[in-house]
Amino acid sequence: MLTVPFDMPTFEPGWVWLVGAGPGDPGLLSLHALNGLAQADVVVYDALVDKRILAAAKPGAELIYAGKRGGKPSPKQDDISQRLVTLARSQRRILRLKGGDPFVFGRGGEEALALVAAGIPFRLVPGITAGIGGLAYAGIPATHRDVNAAVTFVTGHQAGGNVPEHLDWAALAKGSPVLVIYMAVQNLPAIVEKLLAAGRSPDEPMAIISKASTPDQSVLETTLGNCVTDCAAANPPPPAMVVIGRVVELRASLDWLGALDGRKLLPDPFKKT
Repeated sequence: MLTVPFDMPTFEPGWVWLVGAGPGDPGLLSLHALNGLAQADVVVYDALVDKRILAAAKPGAELIYAGKRGGKPSPKQDDISQRLVTLARSQRRILRLKGGDPFVFGRGGEEALALVAAGIPFRLVPGITAGIGGLAYAGIPATHRDVNAAVTFVTGHQAGGNVPEHLDWAALAKGSPVLVIYMAVQNLPAIVEKLLAAGRSPDEPMAIISKASTPDQSVLETTLGNCVTDCAAANPPPPAMVVIGRVVELRASLDWLGALDGRKLLPDPFKKT
């Protein structure tokens, strides 16, 4: 158990905790996440969980990899959910560790519903989603009152890997000043084509954030019109986030990680004079 000046929940045998690990940096774990790791008998973790986080598991805990990566052999979601049920029925403490937040494009809802159907008690521990934490580590705010009063999170591919066809891309292009698109690089040409066809400006600022909040983080600043060519040249490794909108311009002032490496920050581009 963690030593903190307030009570933390006890992880009971036979329970499953669905825990968000955040975008990568172990320091972004919540206290509930660390408390769960300190008590869990089994940790079932995703491909996007930083390996440094697994070091927080209690000594002797069983670590089970259950990662799903696009284009690579991966366990089926139904099999993962059923395994959680089977493990919980062994009366051990099962922690399902997922990158980001379990309920934001993380299939946490599917796993929770499977636990409910099987009568398995569970706890949900939210995590910092990459659409917030990843942008922050790139020096890009999700919102800024001089730029946008709304931000939209979108997935860049559906279960089969294709661009989600059920989304109204024209409405997204016209209605949201900032788009944050998860898992978009594979389908970037098709997504860009849809946004441009709906009237989004090719000159709009855009950034692709790769391996956000990890030591290998990289940020490609480009525009909607040039991003396909620039992305092909840079070939940013997954996982990668795409953000489209004028908030990207604020990175010149807010790239605090770059400033640690000696990059000079520029004045606020939206400051009224």
